[in-house]
Amino acid sequence: MQHPLSPGVVASALLACPGVAGCSNSTTSSCCQALEGAGVGVIYPGSELYGNRTESYWSVTSQLTPWCIAQPTSAQEVSTAVVTLVQDTSCQFAIRSGGHFIWPANNIEEGVTVDLGLMNATTYDEETQVASIYPGSRWRGVYETLDPHNVTVPGGRAASVGVAGFLTGGGNSFYSARKGFACDNVVNFEVVLANGEIINANATDNSDLFQSLKGGQSNFGIVTRFDMQAFDAPPLWGGVVQYNKTTGPQHIDAYVDWTNNVQNDVNGSTIIFWSYQPALKDIVIIAAYEDTGGNVAAPAFDQFLAIPGNLSSTMRIASHLELTNELEQPTGYRDIWWTGTIKNDKRVYEKIIELHQELCDFMAAQSPDGDFITQAMFQSIPTIFSQHGEEKGGNVLGLDRETENVVMLLFTLAVNGEEQQAVAQEQMRKFGEATMEYASSIDAAVEWEYINYSYDYQNPLASYGDANIAKIRAAAAKYDPSGVFQTRAPGGYKITRSSGTVA
Repeated sequence: MQHPLSPGVVASALLACPGVAGCSNSTTSSCCQALEGAGVGVIYPGSELYGNRTESYWSVTSQLTPWCIAQPTSAQEVSTAVVTLVQDTSCQFAIRSGGHFIWPANNIEEGVTVDLGLMNATTYDEETQVASIYPGSRWRGVYETLDPHNVTVPGGRAASVGVAGFLTGGGNSFYSARKGFACDNVVNFEVVLANGEIINANATDNSDLFQSLKGGQSNFGIVTRFDMQAFDAPPLWGGVVQYNKTTGPQHIDAYVDWTNNVQNDVNGSTIIFWSYQPALKDIVIIAAYEDTGGNVAAPAFDQFLAIPGNLSSTMRIASHLELTNELEQPTGYRDIWWTGTIKNDKRVYEKIIELHQELCDFMAAQSPDGDFITQAMFQSIPTIFSQHGEEKGGNVLGLDRETENVVMLLFTLAVNGEEQQAVAQEQMRKFGEATMEYASSIDAAVEWEYINYSYDYQNPLASYGDANIAKIRAAAAKYDPSGVFQTRAPGGYKITRSSGTVA
């Protein structure tokens, strides 16, 4: 693909931009003005729109201040932006889609953020039942488009989650036991490569890239459209139930049993977590139950529903959209996460609850405002998830190596202020490491990290297994031979910095 700019346009674009906030040096001027000269919309620090886009990142930890924000409106404009930045400037850049990641893999300080937020439409083809979803979309908009057609796709369980990062990282949904990971339901990716070429990756065209994008995230190019196979979907039965933490032993027993039996009722989905709530100054247990077939209180949930004395319940028949609106997390915090995976062993659950209590006690004793929120969350990952993935062409997540049902962990800590963020990072790392040390000591550790939940000190790509690491490396080298998305777009987990050993 030829560069879209004539020499005269390039020369004028490289001129200084006096009086424009964010253009304080020639490097900044050349990067941002080159994009403007190429016809890509650019916004600068000091403008209301720049402030709004910066503050719209879900976690304060990702709210950086790039030199400018580029806002393409089409795949062609994304191509123009990439070619302009790569060929005519030396600046680094970041790619933002929904902006829900918990560390700034999707933003940059010393460089340009390419913000796909204006590319946020969803269209639906009733004949093929394919939903075409653009990368700046969030799942709320996707479900709003699909609900009137009585169809859906496997997507985020919180409506504000972005589409692109969720899908390229795998994507666990209410429908995983029926459909596999969300990425396994993508039938085509439209991708802008580093040289500006726009290609499709699917089961027949660029099939190696198609498989690698299902879990390989930001190592190959920029996905500008996701075509997903939709399916008929009745309203779900679901909601959120809160319990006193004294019911913990019953919940652990119920979840161990649930994980062992997911394959016996693939309509079911259950997330359970222990959460410190600042308004209560205590820990509660929160459970999200869903039946994607709309079956009310199906027998699979019997053990959970038999736990007495819940504090509140919103269980009802509702749409996919309504249930995902309910599972939103508070905004405005600095969010620190950690993830790991364990065997379905009751002893590890009990150890995690003990460690979580210690974390909450520590944070409460030193927090200057008492305003912090935790989650110690369990999510079943049965082998049936990967079986569905293999049937649909495979992904690079590496969970097909597991021969028994396992449990994915998510530990979160939301705090205020940079000092508390530093404390939280240290404590969350200790929490996670102590968990895996204990799990290893009883042969209950699993070498897999979910990339969508991992924090910057983790190394999830390395946990995919040598065969998948090799696939991702080969695809990155083939489709981005100059390594643009390894070096010039440094955010996220890069395959060139991942080995086969988990850090």
